[in-house]
Amino acid sequence: MGVAKGSDFRTVGLPAWIEARSDGIVIALHVQPGARRTAIVGLHGDRLKVAVSAPPADGRANAALLEFLAERLAIPKSSLRLFSGAGSREKRVAVDTALPASGVVAALAPARGQ
Repeated sequence: MGVAKGSDFRTVGLPAWIEARSDGIVIALHVQPGARRTAIVGLHGDRLKVAVSAPPADGRANAALLEFLAERLAIPKSSLRLFSGAGSREKRVAVDTALPASGVVAALAPARGQ
């Protein structure tokens, strides 16, 4: 069985919102700032949707997002970098971790009952 043209063997079986690259992992997110609570909500198109309670002013929502992701992934906040989308709801976050992409997917799975 071959790999589809244009795909990468490291991403077969992974959700569309995560990309395993040679230099790390990139997560595609849709962020909802000013939410009632900070939580992983589910999917928004091809992106993982994260609600963040911090307002979208002065970079507070971005900082809260990175802090939340670091906590969920059990890695230092310094291992995360906002790759793109600083002023947008559509963001990409680079993750420098020894976790395999499947481990990142498991750590970011929405909690039951959400």
